[in-house]
Amino acid sequence: MKIAMVAPEKLPVPGNGSVEICILGIARELALHHQVTIISRQMPNLAITERMDGITIRRVPASSPTEYTKSVIRLLKIHPFDLIQVDNRPYSMAAVKRAFPHLPVVLYLHSLTFAQPGPARLALLKQANWIGVNSQSLKQRLGRRFPSLKRRMGVVPLGVDLDRFSPANKGEQQLLQKQFGITGSSFSILYVGRLIPGKGVDVLIRAVSLLQPQVPVQLIVVGRGPQAYVRKLRQLAKKLKVDASFRGQVAHKHIERLYRAADCLVCPSQEHEAFGLVNVEAMASGLPVIASDNGGIREIITSGSNGYLVKEYNDPHSFATYLYKLADNPSLARSLGEAGRVSTVEHFSWAQTAMHLESAYTRLIRG
Repeated sequence: MKIAMVAPEKLPVPGNGSVEICILGIARELALHHQVTIISRQMPNLAITERMDGITIRRVPASSPTEYTKSVIRLLKIHPFDLIQVDNRPYSMAAVKRAFPHLPVVLYLHSLTFAQPGPARLALLKQANWIGVNSQSLKQRLGRRFPSLKRRMGVVPLGVDLDRFSPANKGEQQLLQKQFGITGSSFSILYVGRLIPGKGVDVLIRAVSLLQPQVPVQLIVVGRGPQAYVRKLRQLAKKLKVDASFRGQVAHKHIERLYRAADCLVCPSQEHEAFGLVNVEAMASGLPVIASDNGGIREIITSGSNGYLVKEYNDPHSFATYLYKLADNPSLARSLGEAGRVSTVEHFSWAQTAMHLESAYTRLIRG
């Protein structure tokens, strides 16, 4: 098949956002058997056309969402495809479908952000021949908003590069901890994600402050957000005397080294998480994960088996309780990490994600 994958206009591929990470991960697998082109935005430091891992990446101007979509359509008219997938942008997808009414056009949704209720949005979504979503939770919520779309939706869980994200042995972990300035005698807790109120980093800081009197602990916060909010988080950590280091944005191509260095990952999301990619990346790396019992996360983690789900996830005490369990019992932490790795190998590889999509593509092309 000749497959075009249209990335959102906001960030380039390769990129650090979960949508861009997913597009590239899926494209690499599809490119083993098909001709795959990713269409992304132009950036000063990136080539207009690039070959990477068997994929062609073509970059077009993106001065605005509308101009980006027009540029995408112009490019699609020059290079013929069997199927076009647009990620996370119903507006762009509908415009592409109008331009290519006889081609199968797929919308792959990563969240509810661009699927707000209302007849105008429904009219856009109905243009898709098929809508892929990354979790049952997202499908259920989308189905409640747009009941008439239920039959054209399918769940395609996301994945992880199982070779890149793999457990460290003790010697490698100690070496990486030294490189990152992580104290080996402390229990190191990692947060990876955007620094915005809905992600619950403030709850995590408070939880760590409750844990500190009982065990030596170190918090590593990776990600960026609005400066004023990041400043508030830093001030909160200082006020509560939490040993926290804010590392800013770490390029995704290097992030697996931090997973290998840490003792545990916490995902304290306070709002609906459609999937939660950081959880499977950490689990693949052999890290025990503590996460909010929220949205698609509960489709990844079975609490007490391959991680812990926190039901009262707005309460720092709830996170502190599970953190103490892991910090106080290294063999429990190790067994949860090992079970998490097994889960990701069985259920969350990019190869499986690509296989699900490939099956849907084939049905659409055959009509």
